[in-house]
Amino acid sequence: MRREILAGDLEKLYLATDMAKIGCGGCRDCCDCCMGMGQSIVLDPLDVQRLEKGLQTSFAGLMELCLELHPVDGILLPNLRMEGEAEKCPFLNEEKRCSIHAFRPGLCRLFPLGRIYENGSFRYFIQHQECRMQPKTKVKISRWLDIGQLAQYETFVLEWHQLLEAVGEMTVSQRDEQLTKDLNVYLLESFYQKPYDGRDFYIQFEERLAYMKKLLKILSR
Repeated sequence: MRREILAGDLEKLYLATDMAKIGCGGCRDCCDCCMGMGQSIVLDPLDVQRLEKGLQTSFAGLMELCLELHPVDGILLPNLRMEGEAEKCPFLNEEKRCSIHAFRPGLCRLFPLGRIYENGSFRYFIQHQECRMQPKTKVKISRWLDIGQLAQYETFVLEWHQLLEAVGEMTVSQRDEQLTKDLNVYLLESFYQKPYDGRDFYIQFEERLAYMKKLLKILSR
């Protein structure tokens, strides 16, 4: 998802192995980052797979419980459906703690970091205006993300971003409403609605990605 980035935030870029001054008390002290989020918590296929497993439901079940679909840069993607006028995360409990912390979405893990994609890779940056909690402490970014198989995860993040870019570019260049609709349906069905089995998620994602790339190559001829 493309967002406005303040120039000052890009003065220092980080790798996952770097330390960054982003540590805070989290939900022990505030829950500002879990409210007023609108449609911004967009979920990738791994987020949905982890929610399905953690909540023991299907994609259809998640749509009833906590998800909605909105276009992001012209591509229909699922996001967490916020509640009430405060636009509160549906998983923020009465104690103002995250009730799905162990399998929370990638954007929640990332906050207040962002990613900038360039030259076929990405690096992290701090969104200094996003979190007002002080004081901040230095934390290793890989520890902050708190996700296993980090190298595979970062490869997945990059490949997913590149796929969405490719789909978006095709819909713009072709200017075909039916093609745009068909690509959106195929993307949702292939990467979200179709269940992932007990095998490694990344292996299954790569299989589906390969098919999608072949389709895009055929359509671009």
